[in-house]
Amino acid sequence: MSPNGKASPFSECRPNGSLGHCSDEDSMMLRPQRKHRDFIEASVCHVKDLENGQMREVDLGAGRALLIKEHGEFFAMGHKCPHYGAPLVKGVLSKGHVRCPWHGACFNIATGDIEDFPGLDSLPTFQVRVEKEKVIIRANKQALQTQRRSKAMSKCSAVINSSTGFSHVLIIGSGPAALVCAETLRQEGFTDRIVMCTMDKHLPYDRPKLSKSLESTAEHLQLRSSDFFQAHDIEILLEKEVVSVDVKTRTVIFRDGFKMEYRKLFIATGSRPKPLSYKGKDVGNVFHLRTPEDANGIATLASSKNAVIVGTSFIGMEVAAALTDKAHSVSVIGIEAVPFRKALGEKVGKALMKLFELNRVKFYMLNEVWEMRGHNGQLKEVVLKSGKVLRADVCVIGIGSGPATAFLKQSGVHMDSKGFIPVNKTMQTNIDGVFAGGDVVTFPLALRSNKKVNIPHWQMAHVHGRVAALSMMGKASDIKTVPYFWTAMFGKSIRYAGYGEGFDDVVIQGDLDELKFVAFYTKSEEVVAVASMNYDPIVSRVAEVFRSGKTIRKRDVETGDMSWLIDKGSQ
Repeated sequence: MSPNGKASPFSECRPNGSLGHCSDEDSMMLRPQRKHRDFIEASVCHVKDLENGQMREVDLGAGRALLIKEHGEFFAMGHKCPHYGAPLVKGVLSKGHVRCPWHGACFNIATGDIEDFPGLDSLPTFQVRVEKEKVIIRANKQALQTQRRSKAMSKCSAVINSSTGFSHVLIIGSGPAALVCAETLRQEGFTDRIVMCTMDKHLPYDRPKLSKSLESTAEHLQLRSSDFFQAHDIEILLEKEVVSVDVKTRTVIFRDGFKMEYRKLFIATGSRPKPLSYKGKDVGNVFHLRTPEDANGIATLASSKNAVIVGTSFIGMEVAAALTDKAHSVSVIGIEAVPFRKALGEKVGKALMKLFELNRVKFYMLNEVWEMRGHNGQLKEVVLKSGKVLRADVCVIGIGSGPATAFLKQSGVHMDSKGFIPVNKTMQTNIDGVFAGGDVVTFPLALRSNKKVNIPHWQMAHVHGRVAALSMMGKASDIKTVPYFWTAMFGKSIRYAGYGEGFDDVVIQGDLDELKFVAFYTKSEEVVAVASMNYDPIVSRVAEVFRSGKTIRKRDVETGDMSWLIDKGSQ
């Protein structure tokens, strides 16, 4: 039986033990009492210093905490988002959670638990009491330093030989959907075998950083250590390519001939770069950015040399930006007239193009590659269809991607004409016991009246992994998240929330030339997405409005009065 008394979908294997989520203080009951010197107490403000709905970052001497007042009650927790360290005091407080101003992760103010993504860890919480009109926080010193907390997890109670060709849950992939699925299963008390298999040779890493920080190593980008996976009995098979899936016998076949049976399968294989057609395919130093080794190789080869980027995808443009202070020259070739036009609109695209040009990037738009020419097998020139010849020592192709699902062609798992896997709101495919998530799926988006969409964002993949894990355990959970995306270039970030596919107009507030703006994307008379630069936390605030189910009308944002969106709740 599962903890809620219902028959567990895994009851034929063995019963699940349940572990709750522990805050910094709660968890003391699960381990020997800590000594008094491990804690610090400090009076941080007068009881009337904070109004309801306000937040303040306070110093306890041994570290800082976020103090929150909501409905007359005080709460205290870590002040930095565990994802990239954003100051949460600059985020948005709404209905019992704080939303990060940078990338939209949400944390419960009472428990510190992460409730929306990106990121893997939760926040520590601290005891708050009021004495003689003073607000006093009691905090664990170590928690004040780490500013993060992993939820409690169960372990595998089954006796497993690692060479055994059976896993209760088999996860194909090692991106955020795969990782969050495995961690959620353990957090929810799942005690049977979990195996993740990946073509990658590295443990799960922070892939979005590859295009922004080309020198980063796999170790530097690692999301979890090998010790973490060992401690929580999550097995990872590296450099293992799946070539087929037999859903009748519930078996996965690998390229090396190894077979593994499963009871539940989660497919999270991500995207594959779209190939580019051109003459000279045998020429070296032409890359698709997929791995840390690719990123390192691009950075090394571009140093004081000529770099050419083919395509104006977010990844391609981020690489172009990252290379400007390394390469002798950076050229970008695009088939559109303006980069980012499809995603961010022409006006924003032109403003960003100007930013790139100010940083020495040369654009060759409305153009395509005809040939890569080399000398001794190494790239020397890129020839465009217009006849223009560009000097090039390294080339990065970033013309988009498609779902990595070719191995499923004969499997019986339904795919659409583009290779995406349609799933329902619990991430289940058309096959019982087979789930999918991340870049490979189309799923019902609540924000757009459950229209089936594909959103290949890092944040959304986290959500899919969690929902799939809960579904496997019979704890169905809807995808209520608001899509949240970001890109960074030249030390500036663009935040984006919502689903803007098919927008028909863009309402700009602020100053595009100064790159301090908010862009509202509208469809008919409704705002469907928002992007901003140097205007935090407006995207997180709009995400909260979207999450509440309220409609933002085009006329609401055309006036220029955004006082209804500006956060007055932090000090």
